[in-house]
Amino acid sequence: MQRIEPGEGQESVWDYPRPPRLEAVPQRVRVFFNGETIVDTVKAYRVLETSSPPTYYIPVADIITRYLSPARLRTHCEWKGVAAYWDLTVNGRTSPKAAWSYPNPTPAFFLIKDYISFYAGRVDACYVADERVQAQEGDFYGGWITSSIVGPFKGAPGTLHW
Repeated sequence: MQRIEPGEGQESVWDYPRPPRLEAVPQRVRVFFNGETIVDTVKAYRVLETSSPPTYYIPVADIITRYLSPARLRTHCEWKGVAAYWDLTVNGRTSPKAAWSYPNPTPAFFLIKDYISFYAGRVDACYVADERVQAQEGDFYGGWITSSIVGPFKGAPGTLHW
C-alpha cells in the first residue's frame, strides 16, 4: 500500500484526520433507485476519515422516506456511536441495508442525528454535483469515490484493519 499523491484540485484520503471530521457539502447530492429520485439535496454533510472515501449524510427532510424501512442490523462506530440500518424498497424492488444512520450520535457528530447515508453500491446511482460516484469496495464501508479524491482506499479484501 502506497499513498497516491493528489493532483491539482484533488485530496488524498490519507490526509483525512483520525478521529474523523464532519464537514458541510456545498454541492448538490442525489441518489437514485429503481427509476426514482430518492435524494436531492444541497444540505448534506460528509465524514472524512483516514484511508476511506467520504461518506455522505443526507437530511431526512430531503429523502423520500416512505421507501425506507428499518433493518435489524446494528453496528458500533467508535467515533459516531451505534448505527441503525435501513432497507430501501421502490416499486417492488428491495435493496437490503442500503442505508444507515446514527439515531443518537456522539456529541462530535450530533449534526448528523437526523441524517441518513446511502451505500453507493446498493442503489442504482449517486451523484455529487454532476459526477456519478463510484462505490467503495467491500460491503462494510460506504464511501463515495469521486475524481476529486485519491487513495488507496480501505474496504477491499485484505484492507479492513489498515
